[in-house]
Amino acid sequence: MNEIEVFLVTAQEAGTRLDAFLADSMEEISRNRVQGLCQSGNIRVNGKEAKKNQKLKEGDRIEVEVPEPAVTELVPQDIPLDIIYEDDSVLVINKPKGMVVHPAPGHPDGTIVNAVMFHCGDSLSGIGGELRPGIVHRIDKDTSGLLMIAKNDKAHASLSAQLKDKSLSRIYDAIVLGRMGDDSGTVDAPIGRSLRDRKKMAVVADGRNAVTHYETVARYIGYSHVRCSLETGRTHQIRVHMAHIGHPLAGDEIYGRGKEKTGLEGQCLHAGKIMFIHPDTGEKMSFECPLPRYFTDFEEKLRRISE
Repeated sequence: MNEIEVFLVTAQEAGTRLDAFLADSMEEISRNRVQGLCQSGNIRVNGKEAKKNQKLKEGDRIEVEVPEPAVTELVPQDIPLDIIYEDDSVLVINKPKGMVVHPAPGHPDGTIVNAVMFHCGDSLSGIGGELRPGIVHRIDKDTSGLLMIAKNDKAHASLSAQLKDKSLSRIYDAIVLGRMGDDSGTVDAPIGRSLRDRKKMAVVADGRNAVTHYETVARYIGYSHVRCSLETGRTHQIRVHMAHIGHPLAGDEIYGRGKEKTGLEGQCLHAGKIMFIHPDTGEKMSFECPLPRYFTDFEEKLRRISE
């Protein structure tokens, strides 16, 4: 099923052409692509099929259904995987920083999916769709750590259900800007498309429910090490929530403060622990992987500066 994105036009955006508005609002989609989607009936304004050149009014509701691209280059590739656990139904891997989970515009191959297809052969859940076989959840390109892969449809359905009913838990370590004042806390704030920059996510009143629990592990001069537990799984959730409370992730080029000189390539965020119920046995499974070198090197630098 194709994903549908919804946009509401603000007073400042009124008068903008539809194709220009969407090209500016959606990631890696061109104005020509928007015009093609209008012609194919995949874009609606206030429930009616849209015209590419129509002028938008304040309060207009735009629905964009972007079909999955035809799979022409999704092939198995012999890319090494850091396998933490594997059986006939589940694969748990440690994703390196900088590697994309599934093919997308700009990243047609060299992804986790390409590597998993090679490793698993025909044994891989198809529920995730042609571009996301076996993928139950995602972590960002520059986030490292644990990722679950479903090797059959039964496992995929079970793990996906656990994500929804919150019986599956994920814990992340992050270095954030600023000294945390609280030893622990919870950010309960809805997340949706930013009204200022629609290519970003943000805390917005009509967003989807999002809850992040955090505890402070260590404090340094200008930074803190925090451990976050996700109650929900929204896009960029930890990055958005920590920025929302004034502590964006170190190295975050999208939600950070821009002028920060860390030497990091992307956000300092690691999915270090995952717990779920095995889809076949009902056993509670728990896996951990240590902090990667980029994280420990940066934290050691902070520790030396703070001594």
